[in-house]
Amino acid sequence: MGRFILRRLGLAAITLWLLSVIVFAIAAVLPGNVAKAILGPQAAAANPESVILLNKELGLEGPVYARYWRWISNAVQGDFGNSYQYRGTPVMDFLPNALANSAKLAVLTLLIVVPFAIIAGSIAALRQGRLADRTITVAGLSFAVMPEFVSGLLLIILFAIKLGWLPATGSPEGGLGGQLRVMVLPALTLTAVLFGYIARMARAGTIEALAADYTRTATLKGLSQRTVLRRHVLRNALLPTIAVVASQTGYLLGGLLVTETLFNYRGVGLTVFTAAKSRDIPMMMAGVLVVGAIFMLITLLADVIAAWLNPRIRLGSAS
Repeated sequence: MGRFILRRLGLAAITLWLLSVIVFAIAAVLPGNVAKAILGPQAAAANPESVILLNKELGLEGPVYARYWRWISNAVQGDFGNSYQYRGTPVMDFLPNALANSAKLAVLTLLIVVPFAIIAGSIAALRQGRLADRTITVAGLSFAVMPEFVSGLLLIILFAIKLGWLPATGSPEGGLGGQLRVMVLPALTLTAVLFGYIARMARAGTIEALAADYTRTATLKGLSQRTVLRRHVLRNALLPTIAVVASQTGYLLGGLLVTETLFNYRGVGLTVFTAAKSRDIPMMMAGVLVVGAIFMLITLLADVIAAWLNPRIRLGSAS
């Protein structure tokens, strides 16, 4: 298992490095001039010397590879530089708060979707082929194929505009109650996307456990149906679902960009999007790398859980 984890960590490090190279290269070839964007078109046209000085101050002169090497050398030491948009302010003054907001939203989403999807998937398996099974399956597929901005807009129209129960936009501030009111609609939007896949996996795992030999043996021993379901079926059906939930948590990070932008929720997704629009390269690069690192760690966790549940995975990777 140790060799398996080390190999995954090595692959994660290489992937993060390639991600940094690709994002930095894309940012470098984007049209426009950062200094002109900061100074404004009229000020830049009136005083071109200021543009040259600001480019030099921001470290935007020289070849791309030299700028990348300077940036990555500082980044591996935890220094992501200063924001272009907020001149002189370190990027790390903004990023921790944005990450904390995104973490709150992700945790609330998982607290909603995981038990709800597992219960729905188990009910669908126990009612296989019946109305409940078909309803849950169709609903899960419908939610899964619906983009976040569509489901989010529908929720805003219903709960924020029509009923007026919840705010349409905002960020978690104040007490727990106020934070939850702001996070409910974004969390439900992400829940709609994740529900279908987790419910299908729970359904498949439950059906497989119901058909297993140990379930038939427990039934023949005279155990009640409730006892068989609790001790044998659900316990074995939920183990693969845990690995699925871990892998879907990585997808959850990707869904934050659209959802946070739609609800104007000040998390890491909205921070990266705003930085990209304003060509704030240090802020954008730090946000992308941090999200990428979290995604890799979550994926590693999913791989470790899968390898623990199925030893053939780690044995196959070691050969």
